[in-house]
Amino acid sequence: MSGIIIVVLVGVFVASLVAFAINMMVPGNDSTSTEDRLSAMASRRNTKAEPQKSSLLAGMDETHTPFSRLIENLPAITDYLDQADISMQPAKFAIICIASFVGGVLSCLLSPVPILLAPFAGTLFAAVPVSWLAMKRKRRLTKFGRQMPEALDLLSRSLRAGHSLNAGFGLVASELEAPLATEFSRAFEEQNFGIPLDEAIEDMADRIPNMDLRFFATAVVLQRQTGGDLAEILDKISHLIRERLMILGQVQALTGEGRMSGAVLLALPPILFLVMLKLNYDYVVMLFTDQIGRYMLSAALVTQIIGALVIKKIITIKV
Repeated sequence: MSGIIIVVLVGVFVASLVAFAINMMVPGNDSTSTEDRLSAMASRRNTKAEPQKSSLLAGMDETHTPFSRLIENLPAITDYLDQADISMQPAKFAIICIASFVGGVLSCLLSPVPILLAPFAGTLFAAVPVSWLAMKRKRRLTKFGRQMPEALDLLSRSLRAGHSLNAGFGLVASELEAPLATEFSRAFEEQNFGIPLDEAIEDMADRIPNMDLRFFATAVVLQRQTGGDLAEILDKISHLIRERLMILGQVQALTGEGRMSGAVLLALPPILFLVMLKLNYDYVVMLFTDQIGRYMLSAALVTQIIGALVIKKIITIKV
């Protein structure tokens, strides 16, 4: 009974510590999103003369916290959060990952699992929010790519009906669904605020890492510089995207067995390790206590990673 009380007290302490860190280290978000975007667009003209800031701290207040300066050199978490459509500060997401790592380590320390597994458990727990972010981002970008042909067809029809390209962006934003409607609406609002159309389209292509959107942006910029029938160009791009998506679906169907086999092969060693740890603890713990066992465990981890990379290389076919 006393052990349960100790675990509960430790959990409450860690939760309180994480909440205090979030409140103290993460800057407040008093301004609205519209004000933030207006400020960003107003200062867009002056960014070329200033040193480029880390994209991790984009959208954060200039009064950098110590934690913000600490994670200044990390990858562009802001871009990933924006592409996943998650309204969260990068510092807060980093704190969640660190808290998950600490929780994984504590779960090992408070359980009969060997202490040497604590770093692996912490890494596994920390990978949960990162995997969730990657999954949200991938789903949103995939849906965006599948909406592109419909958006290009709608733009083409609006141009043939006599509307301007600016009005076509507003039509796409109002008629289609998110996430494509959200990005086109953002580009349409930037035009209304005085940003040139070419620059708004380029910014949208930079925000969304989609090859078809890059084709569209390049075609629009070239057409505005050299002239031509933009409606016909959009029809051809839309047809090309549909053909590519059809081939991609066929490839996914043909490689489905390989993906399933890879998932089974990669999941089998850790599952078997946990089963053996439950059935024969003394037998498995020798991998951590004996020198040769540690060498074997390290070799197993290395070969597991190499196998995962090889399987991914085999089943990944670019279209």
